[in-house]
Amino acid sequence: MGKNYIDIENDLGETLRYRKHVNGRGLIAHGAKVHPSAVVEAGAYVEPGVQIAAGAHVGRGVWVEIDAVIGPEARIEPHAHIGQGAAIGAGAKIGVRTQVGTGARVATGSLIGDDETIGDGERVATDQRGLRLAA
Repeated sequence: MGKNYIDIENDLGETLRYRKHVNGRGLIAHGAKVHPSAVVEAGAYVEPGVQIAAGAHVGRGVWVEIDAVIGPEARIEPHAHIGQGAAIGAGAKIGVRTQVGTGARVATGSLIGDDETIGDGERVATDQRGLRLAA
């Protein structure tokens, strides 16, 4: 039986240990909390302090930075990037290759399309078609 973790050195020369999540084999850093029913696909990285709720789905190649929060039943499509301290609401969908900035907030049930960018600190709410709602 092979080991269930890998060690990776960050830009500061610190070694971080990642374990493979039971659902999908994505890499979860020590200190992150991922619900057992969540799926984190292979090739995804979840950094320390991240919280991923029940039923959430994190696609392959996604990078979820430090202290981000992914709500219940949220779906993060492949190769998206969730910035440090960002929050994705319950049932929200983040499209392929979409960038969510540091400290950004995506409201519950929102639909963010492919290749979009949500700026640092931006707050976004959409309807089920992805049309932005007035703040």
